[in-house]
Amino acid sequence: MPELPDIVVYIEALQRRIQGQTLQRVRLASPFVLRTFDPPITSASGRTVVSLERIGKRIAIGLDGDQFLVIHLMISGRLRWLAPGAKVPARLGLAGLDFAAGTLVLTEASTQKRASLHLVQGRGSLQAFHRGGLEPLDATLAEFRTALTRESHTLKRALSDPTLFSGIGNAYSDEMLHRARLSPVRLTRQLSDEEIERLYLACGDTLRQWTDRLRRECGEGFPEKVTAFREDMAVHGRYRKPCPVCGTSVQRIRYASNEVNYCPRCQTEGKLLADRGLSRLLKGDWPRSIDELEELHERRSATTAE
Repeated sequence: MPELPDIVVYIEALQRRIQGQTLQRVRLASPFVLRTFDPPITSASGRTVVSLERIGKRIAIGLDGDQFLVIHLMISGRLRWLAPGAKVPARLGLAGLDFAAGTLVLTEASTQKRASLHLVQGRGSLQAFHRGGLEPLDATLAEFRTALTRESHTLKRALSDPTLFSGIGNAYSDEMLHRARLSPVRLTRQLSDEEIERLYLACGDTLRQWTDRLRRECGEGFPEKVTAFREDMAVHGRYRKPCPVCGTSVQRIRYASNEVNYCPRCQTEGKLLADRGLSRLLKGDWPRSIDELEELHERRSATTAE
């Protein structure tokens, strides 16, 4: 799912292309993408784009007449900037927003079709899209501490909870916790003041550095490679690859359709966090530490060599 750095870079690219431009029409390729009916989507045609802003992981395109198009990309949704009047892709395309300079296309590489488009009237209507989370780059340390410890959750859950923090998801929360050298399953109310400050600084540094990196990659173009898995990430999506700090194999915990990636030596004092599926299968054979796991791999390698 595109998170704060990705959404910021999307918005900056859109500002260069559609700010002050007239939305000629909205073409819907999927009837399920539009989640509102009043005002009708046809009423957006002919209006000028007056603002672009981020609401958590959503993009709000402000039109004159106090209307707002709100796009939520969810996990698999992406934006593409194509030639004027370009055809909306048949299989992945959900909608096309036509401007004189080009067409903004909303696509989704998933059969679930969770990405959405809303058209609402009045700035007050945007409040429904605010989940209440703290803006991490604007927060003071005291505000961050209050939000983090409001309830007793694991750090992974707290950071990716939109009612606590705005714009952070699965990918960047992994990176923040690795940078802060904290276990993803530590409980928020068990942290010391020093650990909270460490996480606060890691949160800001991670988001700023990745936003700057994505800006450089994009340049004056349009973001084309928006992904949660990047080779230069420290741990996210890098299961079994070496940690860039200590060289230990990155480990993971799988749950539902998500997974947590972490370095056991940097973050969990060498302990392996139990993967529900594997630990149930292996039971007593489940290795308790990264040292045990490495010894197991060595024995298997030696047996294979023989």
